[in-house]
Amino acid sequence: MRIDVDAFKVLQVLVEEGSFAKAAERLHKAQSAVSYQVKKLEQHLGVSLFSRDQYRAELTPEGRVILAEGQRLLAHLANIEHLASRFSEGWEPKLELVIDGALPMEPIMTALKRMAEHQIPTKIQLNMEFLGGVQHRFERDNADLMLVKDYRTGPYYSAQALPAITSVLVTAAHHPLASGKKLSLTELQQHVELTIEDSSPVKTYRDELQFGGDKVFYLSGFIMKKNALLKGLGFGWMPDFLIHQELVDGSLKEIDFVGGSRYTFTPQLVSTLERPLGRAGRLFTELILEEFARNEGVTGGLG
Repeated sequence: MRIDVDAFKVLQVLVEEGSFAKAAERLHKAQSAVSYQVKKLEQHLGVSLFSRDQYRAELTPEGRVILAEGQRLLAHLANIEHLASRFSEGWEPKLELVIDGALPMEPIMTALKRMAEHQIPTKIQLNMEFLGGVQHRFERDNADLMLVKDYRTGPYYSAQALPAITSVLVTAAHHPLASGKKLSLTELQQHVELTIEDSSPVKTYRDELQFGGDKVFYLSGFIMKKNALLKGLGFGWMPDFLIHQELVDGSLKEIDFVGGSRYTFTPQLVSTLERPLGRAGRLFTELILEEFARNEGVTGGLG
């Protein structure tokens, strides 16, 4: 009896998305095709994998056991594919990168441009997430590399430090906080704090730099946050490379907060030993480290 291995991928996406419609959208398939693939697998195995009387697509007890075995099978097959690619020293068919939106895009895009000049056959997919969403996407999609502000480490992770980045606590020049001196935490909490929303669906990331006030606006990216700051909507942290000109021309002001108005973090370029990098992954790693180092030299430090 031959089993369609791809059906296990469909099962996993169904469980993650919770419905056939959402799974079909993510898989870029018709919903009928997804339903047919699941039904075919059920007939092949002689068991019901999903409970049809639930609103969400929920696995039966038998389905949970079979999916767990299927995931192990997929992991073994993925390892075989990575090993075969590594043995042949050929270019991998796809390189998937997950980037934290808090990092500068200039060195990343320059590294990708240099890769394109090598005329490599590898298809490159670049995804942007924020906070805990970076690692969630990296693990969910079995991506090859993540450039991340912070992450939960593990025995299989391999990380290389990138140059440090400084974030500055700022507000618009016409905002009441701009003219304050030695502002306390209580004084900051009287105003709207602008922050970036964790793009992970499970929201496990706790941003320790939030000020704990009741007035918080969550935004979906730094461009939106910068516009909100310039509008005088509130105050918040911004990577200094994104607001250099605004600090120079005075449209944004650094807040005089007693707890400090600057903090520095060291982003990491992370891969996993479970998915060894192929030729394109190793080339990108080399180029991105070069570009971040060059960018640091040109600017006198990203911070």
